[in-house]
Amino acid sequence: MENAKGERTLLGRFVVIDPAICHGQPTFVGTRVLVADVLEQVAMGLAWDTIVEEWRSRVPREAIAEAVSLARSVLLERLAEQRPTVLAE
Repeated sequence: MENAKGERTLLGRFVVIDPAICHGQPTFVGTRVLVADVLEQVAMGLAWDTIVEEWRSRVPREAIAEAVSLARSVLLERLAEQRPTVLAE
């Protein structure tokens, strides 16, 4: 979600998209830690405290919660977009 000027966009308190950092992939503010990497750890079943430790506390529990919440929102948006297509078939 880069804005029209190609500038940094905050998606929440902890998640940012900055075209100058990690090719514009969502990261956690002040880090180069990819949100996708942390979400993969969550999906693998790692305890959140373990994830925090592995990233040396650069990604706090609150940031993990925000990433999960954002992922949920995107999933629900995608499902809502596809619902008319699925019903039409």
